[in-house]
Parts: sequence; structure tokens; C-alpha cells
Amino acid sequence: MFVVAFLVALNQNKPLLGSNGLLPVSLYLQQLRRHFHLSANASTSTEAFTAVPTVLWWVGEGHLDQALDAVAIAGLGLSGLLVLLGSGNSVVFFLLWVLYHSLVNVGQRWYSFGWESQLLETGFLAIFLCPVLSVGRFPKHSPTPWVVVWGYRWLLFRIMLGAGLIKIRGDQCWRDLTCMDYHYETQPVPNPLSYYLHQTPQLLHKMETAGNHFVELVVPFFLLLPRPFRILGGLLQVVFQVVIIVSGNLSFLNWLTILPAIFCFDDGFLAHFMPRNSTDKATRLQRQAEEAVKRPVGYYIRQVSNVCLAVLLARLSVPVVQNLLSSRQLMNTSFDSFKIVNTYGAFGSITRTRTEVVFEGTLATSLGPQDEGRVKWEEFEFKCKPGNVTRRPCVISPYHYRLDWLMWFAAFQDYQHNPWLVHLAGKMLVGDPSVTSLLAHNPFQKQPPNYIRALHYRYQYTEVGGAEARGGQWWKRRKVGVYLPPVSAGQLRPVFESQGWKWPAD
Repeated sequence: MFVVAFLVALNQNKPLLGSNGLLPVSLYLQQLRRHFHLSANASTSTEAFTAVPTVLWWVGEGHLDQALDAVAIAGLGLSGLLVLLGSGNSVVFFLLWVLYHSLVNVGQRWYSFGWESQLLETGFLAIFLCPVLSVGRFPKHSPTPWVVVWGYRWLLFRIMLGAGLIKIRGDQCWRDLTCMDYHYETQPVPNPLSYYLHQTPQLLHKMETAGNHFVELVVPFFLLLPRPFRILGGLLQVVFQVVIIVSGNLSFLNWLTILPAIFCFDDGFLAHFMPRNSTDKATRLQRQAEEAVKRPVGYYIRQVSNVCLAVLLARLSVPVVQNLLSSRQLMNTSFDSFKIVNTYGAFGSITRTRTEVVFEGTLATSLGPQDEGRVKWEEFEFKCKPGNVTRRPCVISPYHYRLDWLMWFAAFQDYQHNPWLVHLAGKMLVGDPSVTSLLAHNPFQKQPPNYIRALHYRYQYTEVGGAEARGGQWWKRRKVGVYLPPVSAGQLRPVFESQGWKWPAD
């Protein structure tokens, strides 16, 4: 999962967070410096670093773009190495944890979702799972620590139970079993199968919702029961995550959730899926460890670290448990800045209708009343979010387009609550390459538009086998209003100056 996460970062961080990005890290760090009263010569302080842990505190403002790339490349290289080796060690996982922390903590809205904290928590436990230095697949004197096994089970328990409780306490449709009537159509980034699943009988949707409650509210307690129940619980969680993966594009969230489910299984169960020579080697190592008369010093150090980790996890779990028991439960929240133990949840409320923000541009030089009806507007197409009604929904999971994801949230609000949308419009007006790299289609490649606007549309799936579907349409839509009125470069320049953004053409 680190490979995917750092690949997304490498491809998207500069246009989103760079010096010319939609939410520049440089401006965010300036705000943090003012908040923590840092002097001009101070890189950071203990208070600032512990509140916002990131290596970017020590990077000069003029080098932040290179630093964003360097962090992503280093993370991609290290995680790719682990994939090639098929094993890892504590040092590499610690470096990956530090590098990804450095992005998440300055990522602002682009990195504000639950899977970021979940990846950091998963990665933190992996530091203690592996041998400190050895990268061999069968390292000696490195048995799987009991605290890490139970740490991952505790993680899975919180993920699933938190998701179940936030639903039952949230939207009424989860209680009357109708949420799945809407979910496949209104989820952030649907895929082709979502189109067909949406149109299955309502009874099936009710069964899906009831099944969801069973897996999220009942099955987590299987993890605390004897072996047969624990294995069954792990299997049900894996199958549940696979079903979600094939029915939508939810980033790497569900792929990541499969990882702690693996720790519901023991060696005896996993041996059925492993090559015989691998299980034989593992058995020999286990026997040698049991027969050893003298244990290395590292063994005792590791036992102490396991106890310390258990105490740390227990202490940090207190506010998490309190949150789970609270009627005012928060989801996807961290109670410590290092995101070691977090609270999770998803889809506490379900939208009943799908709306989309569609950006358009025109080469017209004036937009007076006399020009109404004669102006040709052309649409920008995003990588994955619905736009052109004839375009097939995308399949990208576990990859993730951060801009497309936030466009889904922006459609519920207005542009005043999402100033980065105005920044986006300004960059479209000058054909800024950093923004066009985030788009699937820019109709103004030869000449930038003179005006940009954004319209608000209601989207619905076409009926399977219906006339619209036979004509190539996946969606049908109708205009519900103007989201952002037409603006020109001259109108947006003062806005850019007030926000501290660089005008792209300068």
C-alpha cells in the first residue's frame, strides 16, 4: 500500500501542494509558523514539530517542490524494494512511516481522509513486526510479536465496529435498510459494476444493508473468540472488503483493511496457502528457537520493546474507546499527532441524489446580455469523476485521484467553502500545465479560454437496456444551477493576491 500511496504523491503532490499548487504547502507552513510564534530564523520548535510532525519544517520555502518530489521518490523506492524482496525490516518501515507522515501532516484537505491515518497506524505496527536489520524472508530470533498480532486485530476491530456504529447512529436509511438503494449511484467515484448493482432489486439492497450491519457490528467480536470464530471472522472481513473493492473506487482503503484481517489467521491455517518449502523452513526456525538454551541479547530487548508497545497502545486507546462508546462518535479522527491509534468510520450519512460540478470555458470575448445563446461553452473533463454522460465509469482502485475525490464533496457545498476551486478556475484560465495534468481533457490546449464558469448538475444512472443506455449513455443529467458564475482573468487576479497565490502566467 505504501507503493500506491507514494505513487499517488509523486504524480499529484506538486499540482496540489507545490508552490504553484491549489493549496500550497509554503502558505500552510507560513500559517503554522505564525501560529507557533516561530522566529524568521527558526526552522521549527519542539511544540510545532510534535503538533505537526513533518521533515518539511527543515526545508527552505524555495525548495519545497523538490522536497515533495524527494519524499515521494524515496518512499516509492523503499516500498518498491520491499515488494521486490518480499520482506522488510524495522528501519525501512520506520523511514516509510516518517516520510508518509511528512506528507499527511501538510497535505491539508487532500490528505484529510481516514485511509491516510489507517496507513500510518498499519505502518507503525509493521515497525515492530519485522526484525530490526535483517531483510531475509526467514530471519532467525525474530518470532512474530504477540503485541503486534493483537495490535492488528485491535485495529481491525476498531475499523469495522467504528464504521458500523457511525452508520447506526447516523443516517436513518441505515436503520430502515434503504441506504444501498442510493449508495452505488451517489458514492464518490463509482465504477462500471456500480452502475449495474444500483439497478438490482430493492430486496437485494435491503439484504446488502443488513449484511453490512452483521459484518461491521457483530463479526468484529469474533476476533475476541476462540480460533474457529476468529478465523471465520477474518475470512468474512476479507470477503467483505473484496466485495467493496469491486463495487467502487475507494482509494486503497479496503485493500489496506485486508492487511490486519490476515492476523486473524494462525500458521496452521496459512500453511494451506503457502509453498511446502516455506512452511518447512518456518517450522525448523520455530523448533530451533524453542530448543535454544541461550538466547541472544536482542531477544530480551525485543521482549521489553513489546511490553512498551503494549503499554503505549493501551494508553492511546483510551480516548478511542471513549469515542466508540459516545453517542457523539467522531469518525476518522486522531487523538495524538503521530496517529498511532485512531478512530475510523465511513458513510455515516448517505446522499440521496448525486450532483456534480462541471467546469466550462469559452473563447468569447464578451458575455453581455446580447451574447446570450451565441456563446459556445466547452467542458473540462476530469480523470475519473462523472462528467461526459457517455464516458464509462473508471476503474482505478487502489490508485486515487485526490482532486476528483474532493470535487464530490465540493458539489454538496458552494465555492465560498472551497476556495481552492477558485484557484483551480484561475489556472484553467491560463492553461496552467500543473492543473491540466490533473484533467483527462482540456478543450483549450491551443488557446486558453477567456472565461470560466462552473455549473451544477444532477446526475442519475440511465436504465440498463433503456433507450439512453443503448445510445451509449451511462448517465443522464439536468442542470440545477450555476455553481461559479463566469469569471475572467482580470476578475480573479485580485482574489489570487488576497489569498497569497501566485498568478500562473506571471
